Amino acid sequence: MRAFPSEILLGNALEGTPVPDSKAETPPVVGRAEVVASALVALLVIVIVAVLYLARAFFLPITMAFIVGTMLSPAANLLERYRIPRALGAVLIVIAVGAAVTFMVGLIASPAMEWSSRLPELGAILRDKLHVFDRPLALWQELQSMVGGSGTLASFQLPKFEWVQPTLEFLSPTFAEFLLFIATLILFIASWKDLRRALVMTFSEREARLRTLRILNEIETHLGNYLLTVTMINVGVGIVTGAICAATGMPNPAGLGALAATLNFIPIIGPVAMFVVLVAVGIISSPTIGAGLIAPACFAVVTFMEGHFVTPTIVGRRLSLNALAVFLALAFWTWLWGPMGAFLSSPLLIVGLIVKEHLMPDNSPQLP
Repeated sequence: MRAFPSEILLGNALEGTPVPDSKAETPPVVGRAEVVASALVALLVIVIVAVLYLARAFFLPITMAFIVGTMLSPAANLLERYRIPRALGAVLIVIAVGAAVTFMVGLIASPAMEWSSRLPELGAILRDKLHVFDRPLALWQELQSMVGGSGTLASFQLPKFEWVQPTLEFLSPTFAEFLLFIATLILFIASWKDLRRALVMTFSEREARLRTLRILNEIETHLGNYLLTVTMINVGVGIVTGAICAATGMPNPAGLGALAATLNFIPIIGPVAMFVVLVAVGIISSPTIGAGLIAPACFAVVTFMEGHFVTPTIVGRRLSLNALAVFLALAFWTWLWGPMGAFLSSPLLIVGLIVKEHLMPDNSPQLP
């Protein structure tokens, strides 16, 4: 005799056997469509990264112009209030920024050229100063001999400077990239209002247009404030560093202060590089190693205070940046685009966080 499902369930209930909850015990099943969609997204990300890496000569100046142009757009808006045409204001802003950058480069280049012409002499001085490490090196040689090492330790030699030319080629963009950046920057600042309007009107729904407008306004505001705030902080770091170098008797404190202010625009890497420069200059120019380490130690204290208290307090009021996210963004963009990518890492992270907050707000339902 054939039994219906309802009768079977009723019989189980009457016998005292618990009925399992099939919905609660059913394991989650990942559908084929989800796997295919995830694979396609992963392939798309890989292709985008590969294109950005291989075509960096084109995308790096364009991205730099877009980010810097967005940062400088508030200045163009201010000039418009004084009845200065936006195109003329864009040219004036680029000229002013170029003059400031040229001034900073001049302060840095003068002592750099002088020191580069004295490399053999400075190498000899550095070798003499580092003789204080002869006894630790001899002890290390004895330990190597005891554990079965080679037993020989080469004398201290300065590293060769064959890497200087490739490094300069890596750091400095080509003339074509520079022209592309300048032309794109001027045109972007001059036509930013029209670009905003065209981007907003791309969407047909009113809610999408308002969301896009809010995103663009917030990106412009945050990037402008970020540039102004970070520039003022870095100028302060440069002034303090120059004062420390002058007080400790280091040569050309103005150039070292300008270098500190410039390198501080690159998170993490810049202060570390400046610390190494101060250590080398201090050891060479001071009578003792201890005296030469005073300026680097003071600079380390200044950068620690700036990185852990000043910048988080000022910038964090406008947009909180997670330290891990900043480090990962710095590592990724430095690997992808070099020093210019390191400079762009924080602004690009800010743009990504703003877009994420508007497209995926915190009050939306989250998956467990």
